[in-house]
Amino acid sequence: MPPKLSSPPDPRSPVYRALRDKINFALHVGIFAAVNSGVAFFARFYSAEWPWQGWLLGFWALALVAHGIYVFGIARYSET
Repeated sequence: MPPKLSSPPDPRSPVYRALRDKINFALHVGIFAAVNSGVAFFARFYSAEWPWQGWLLGFWALALVAHGIYVFGIARYSET
């Protein structure tokens, strides 16, 4: 079941901001998976030895972990 809001969207609402951040994180995960699987596919397809492939995966995975820690551990959504 897709996530949805119980009221009309209000960018100042803590529920809206939490949902927005979780959806942005899910988009980040999807783009990460698509790009890295595409790079791996073409590296195998062309029998290429790309030295930057591991660095891309590593740095992006680190950024993804940091994003996840922020969204699910650090961010606090309260009325301001």
